[in-house]
Amino acid sequence: MKLTNKFNLPDPIVNAVNNTGYTAGSSDITVTQLIQPPLIRKLRIEHDSEIEEDASDRVWALFGTSIHHLLEMAYKGRTARVEERVYAEVLGWKLGGAFDVLEGSSLSDYKVTSVYSSSGKIEWERQLNVLRWLLHKNGTEVTKLSITAIFRDWRPMEQKRNPGEYPNRPIMTLPIKMWTLDEAEAYVKERVALHQLAEPPACTDEDRWTTPEQWALMKKGGKRAIKLYPSKEGVTLAPDQHWEHRPATYRRCEDYCSVNKWCKVWNDTTF
Repeated sequence: MKLTNKFNLPDPIVNAVNNTGYTAGSSDITVTQLIQPPLIRKLRIEHDSEIEEDASDRVWALFGTSIHHLLEMAYKGRTARVEERVYAEVLGWKLGGAFDVLEGSSLSDYKVTSVYSSSGKIEWERQLNVLRWLLHKNGTEVTKLSITAIFRDWRPMEQKRNPGEYPNRPIMTLPIKMWTLDEAEAYVKERVALHQLAEPPACTDEDRWTTPEQWALMKKGGKRAIKLYPSKEGVTLAPDQHWEHRPATYRRCEDYCSVNKWCKVWNDTTF
C-alpha cells in the first residue's frame, strides 16, 4: 500500500500514521480480516502494491492507536492483561486476534468512534465474541464483554437539544451481547471457509452499508418527504403530491472501500 500526503500534513503526522506498530503476528488471518467481507480481503491482497491511502484518512485511526498506548501505561502494575495476541487453528489456518484489556474474566475493547455508534455495532459484537472464543481455546474463560466508546464528535449543545437521544457524555461503556461458545465456533468456521474460497462471494447489502431504494412522497413546493416508501405500489397520490425517486446507496463501496476500483460488483452497480 502506498501512503500519500495530498494535503501536505506535517511530516511528524505522516510518520505517525505510517508507523502505528500494528502487526498481524504469525496469523494467516486476523479477527478483523475474518469479520470483513472476504471479497475485500482478497482484493486487498491482490492489489496491495497499487492501493493508495492518504495520510489524512488515517488520522482517526491514529487517535485509536494513541488510546491503546495510554492504556498500556495506565494498566502497568495491575493484574490485567493488556494488548495481547492469541491464536487458534481453524480449518488449517492460524487465526489470530489482539485484545485490549482482560481484567479478571471481563474482556473490554476501546473504540474512538462517532456518536452515531452510541447504540453499538454488530462488528463490535462479532469481534469480542471471536476474541472470547480464542481466549477459551487458550485456556482462559471470559464471562463479560464490553466496549468503551470515546465519541470524537460529541457536542454538549447537541446533548442539551436532544437529551433523550444523544449520549450524555463523550465516553460510555457499552455492554456487548455474549454468544455461546458453540455459536462463536460455528461463526468462526463459517467465516474462515468463506475466506478460503478461490472466488469469494459478493459483498452483501449489510457489508456494503446499503440504504435501500426509496420513493419519497412529496407535496408540491415542499422540501421534505411526507413519507418514504419502498415502492409506489398501492399508494394513490393527491392532486398536490408527487413522487421523488431515491436510488439505493452503498456508503461503504462509495466512500470507505480502498479496492472499489477493482471490484466488479461496485463497477457494475447502476445508479
